[in-house]
Amino acid sequence: MLNVIIVDDELPARENLRCLLETDPQICIVAECNNAMEAIREIHRLQPDVVFLDIQMPKINGIEMLSMLDPETMPRIVFLTAYGEFAIKAFEEQAFDYLLKPIEQERLNKTLYRLHNHCFSGNINQLDGVNQKLKYIPCVGHNRIYLLNLEDVFYIASKISGIYVFNQTNNEYLTELTLKTLEDKTSLVRCHRQYLINLKKLKEIRFNQAGGVDVILINDVSVPVSRRYLKSLKEILGL
Repeated sequence: MLNVIIVDDELPARENLRCLLETDPQICIVAECNNAMEAIREIHRLQPDVVFLDIQMPKINGIEMLSMLDPETMPRIVFLTAYGEFAIKAFEEQAFDYLLKPIEQERLNKTLYRLHNHCFSGNINQLDGVNQKLKYIPCVGHNRIYLLNLEDVFYIASKISGIYVFNQTNNEYLTELTLKTLEDKTSLVRCHRQYLINLKKLKEIRFNQAGGVDVILINDVSVPVSRRYLKSLKEILGL
């Protein structure tokens, strides 16, 4: 059985693909998403085997979304597109396959055949993810998607309620991206198991009397540094 998520901003397209996939008894559709942020959240939560991902979506397109996924839980990606020229780009981004819209059952069956063979043979063939760095961090709030430029990010914190991005005024924005993805795909540096910082916003490293260490950012916000990451942080700073 393959667990599948469908990601497409157009409801008719999702319904059409769902109907085609339901003809295969070895397919279980675990979620349908109409935008990238919703899809990232559901992929991290459900860890599907396959994601059928539309390329042309508003705000964050499918190829950009692929670069935002956690490489440790990367599913097989089948891109969906109405434009043939995106096929080359899809394979450059290590897609398992691509399907041209409108999707035909015969072509989809070929994709499903390959997917089942890879799954049942034990050949996971997971994607390594896109190597390109993120240009911005997508955040959610009040039925909106905010795209925060990296130069505006001061630090990122992992809390029980999620991953939060902080700017100069210390306003917080919730993101669906994991700390590992943000560490791997940006210039932000880990200073603690729960924190990443923007070194361009660093003002000083402060050692307190209790033996603890904090970094002070240029907006005077204090972020803790753990002993585990202090040495590597000092090496990066040339200290």
